[in-house]
Amino acid sequence: MTALPLSGVRVLDIGSLIAGPFGATMLGDFGAEVIKVEQPGSGDALRGTPQNGKAVRSPNWLVEGRNKKCVTLNLRVAAGQAILRELVRRADVLFENFTPGTMEKWNLGWEALRAINPRLIMVRVSGYGQTGPYAKRAGYDRIALGFSGYMYPTGFPDRYPVRPAFPTADYNTGTFGALAAMFALYQRDAQGGEGQMIDLALYEPTFRITADMLTKFAKTGEIRERIGNRNPTFAPAGTFRTRDGRYVQIAAGGDKVWQRLTEAMDRPELAADARYAKSRGRIERADELEQLLADWIAGRDFADIEARLVAGNVPFGGIYTAADIATDPHYAARANIAAIPDDEEGEVVMPAVIPKLTGTPGRITHAGPAIGKHNAEIYGGLLGKSEAEIAALAAEGVI
Repeated sequence: MTALPLSGVRVLDIGSLIAGPFGATMLGDFGAEVIKVEQPGSGDALRGTPQNGKAVRSPNWLVEGRNKKCVTLNLRVAAGQAILRELVRRADVLFENFTPGTMEKWNLGWEALRAINPRLIMVRVSGYGQTGPYAKRAGYDRIALGFSGYMYPTGFPDRYPVRPAFPTADYNTGTFGALAAMFALYQRDAQGGEGQMIDLALYEPTFRITADMLTKFAKTGEIRERIGNRNPTFAPAGTFRTRDGRYVQIAAGGDKVWQRLTEAMDRPELAADARYAKSRGRIERADELEQLLADWIAGRDFADIEARLVAGNVPFGGIYTAADIATDPHYAARANIAAIPDDEEGEVVMPAVIPKLTGTPGRITHAGPAIGKHNAEIYGGLLGKSEAEIAALAAEGVI
């Protein structure tokens, strides 16, 4: 079997929830050994609400805790901090997302860990970063979406801004954290460098993907406002409801695409209409064109619309639910969905490894494990502690 690209890289994930830990999950998908450190008892909050005082395995945990080796360790006590230092000596990357100052309070800040392992790459995720006037403020996905400028233009003009259905800021930050760790690993290993600290604020990756929002403001003072599902640069485009209650999206802004759309609609005369023949005119008449499309789509079922527009090479897509995804042949053909066997759950269905590397395509060895499942392997095997030592640490609440 071909070695995965990150085989031999050891990652410590001492964070919680998504923004930091998802970066470690991505590295684990491609072969890194990820040691997940959790508070004894309840564990990572992503596990869900404990039952009968014991940590559980929520669906979210089963997905995002995948490929990780889980150990328990109380970082709030000196003995737990000492064990983390032992792990740091043997690690390449550490992800954390505590409030700035917390690690320093535990004598586990960057300078302290760097002194232990100069090759360590420490990815520090927080709401507003390690520096700046807002550094100590609490940060959550929703707060970051607002602060980044991403949320204000999202939604319809007659309503307040809307948060995306999924924690976009959290997942973006985890992705950027994994990318940054890879940059640092390459600099360290391929260019003869040392370890370094990466300071990543939760709002920054989402701010980075706001395209030219700030550039336009700096140049013209323009504030991007909410326009619903419309694209301001071409028309017709939008989201529409079919006769059988499904939703579709169409993007037909180009002149040739518009012509193909009118042919698929059996309305070729619209393409020759001087009001609609050119893009500028269609943008000016976006309301009437989108209403025309809405009426046409409302009178037909999804399958009929799909057949017409796909055959006509018109950019078209359904707005899928989980049920649609589970049965779609393209998802199946691309192997986008994985079914992972699990001793307790039977089989756990989840997104497969993305992106796809043709030579070393990544793997999922197991779903998010039970709390402390790998204590013996890591503390006994990696750190060389005896069974008696491990039992004593557990009795004292250290692990």
